[in-house]
Amino acid sequence: MNDQTGPSLVIVAYKPKPGKNEALKQIVDNHVPDLAKLGLVTNRRPTIMEAANGTIIEVFEWISPEAIQQAHSHPEVHKIWAAFAEVCDCVPLNTVTESADMFVGFKPVN
Repeated sequence: MNDQTGPSLVIVAYKPKPGKNEALKQIVDNHVPDLAKLGLVTNRRPTIMEAANGTIIEVFEWISPEAIQQAHSHPEVHKIWAAFAEVCDCVPLNTVTESADMFVGFKPVN
């Protein structure tokens, strides 16, 4: 994270565990709405897409660096993160093959 103030767009790559692709999509579909209920993200609609190997890429916007810090100690966010841990691994974006392309293309999920 950088030292900015105000909203922050983030890109996260979720590599599904074997047989967990659909479960991952359901969790990702609810991720930002659940964070919004907690007042941690903006009303910007997330972008959710899928790489050729099934990795799900999500782009969403935190309200502020303080919201990100609050997420790290919020029990409801910990439940969300535990659900993610059951079905995927978060991986660096540069490990997704398509990220090496000049113009990266993914299959839209939402």
